[in-house]
Amino acid sequence: MKQHSGLALAASRTPRRTPPVIARPIPLPSTPRGQRTRQALLDAAEAVFGELGYHNAGIVEITQRADVALGTFYLYFGDKRAIFRDLVRTLNERLRASIRERIADIDDRLEQEVAGFEAFFEYVRKHRNLYLVIRQAESVDEEMYRWHYRTLARGYVRGLRRAQAAGEVRADLDPETLAYALMGVAEALGMRFVLWESRLPSAAARRTIRSFLEAGLAERPPMAPRSAGAGAVGAGSRGESREAERADRRAGSSRSKTRKARA
Repeated sequence: MKQHSGLALAASRTPRRTPPVIARPIPLPSTPRGQRTRQALLDAAEAVFGELGYHNAGIVEITQRADVALGTFYLYFGDKRAIFRDLVRTLNERLRASIRERIADIDDRLEQEVAGFEAFFEYVRKHRNLYLVIRQAESVDEEMYRWHYRTLARGYVRGLRRAQAAGEVRADLDPETLAYALMGVAEALGMRFVLWESRLPSAAARRTIRSFLEAGLAERPPMAPRSAGAGAVGAGSRGESREAERADRRAGSSRSKTRKARA
């Protein structure tokens, strides 16, 4: 009879891990009524996920907030994870649309940046749960979390490259790094003023944002090179000054020795 060690038996009894089940995608509704119902569920999910968190929220709470029957949910979303992913997409798409609309008639890049910051702050004021939903996405669905920021940055980088080509943004800056840096500034200020204090940034904060953007983005005029003669004169003057100091020290030392010898 074949012998099996206890470790082998334990291993044989260990169940295999099954990959998470991903609900099949459901086509978007084609009727206006269906579109309104789907959006009502997304709006309810934004509120419920923001208030309760993903893990404590349930489909029942979402349908109750949307004032629809529980079975209606499954006509539009396969499960809770599916509506969460669609919520991240929707928040992202609407944020980008609001910024595009705000800057559509502005040609100057600096003014576009200022208007873009303003559009972001106003969007956050209307969708305060944006921060909470995106932060939850980091642990709930990291793929969507990264998609959110990469999608925002992709359009930002294209705009910055066009501005660099037009001479409106410094050519020595890496556009991707700059895009993520400016996104971080906007997100932190939105948290500081809109999320924490339920207000738009103060006038002083807005002036600071503008000055920061002006100093950081604008092309700087080249510095006038110093003439070789001026540099030589400056170097000569400094050299002569140091030599005079050494001579004074030597003279002082000589006088001190003479006084000691006389004494």
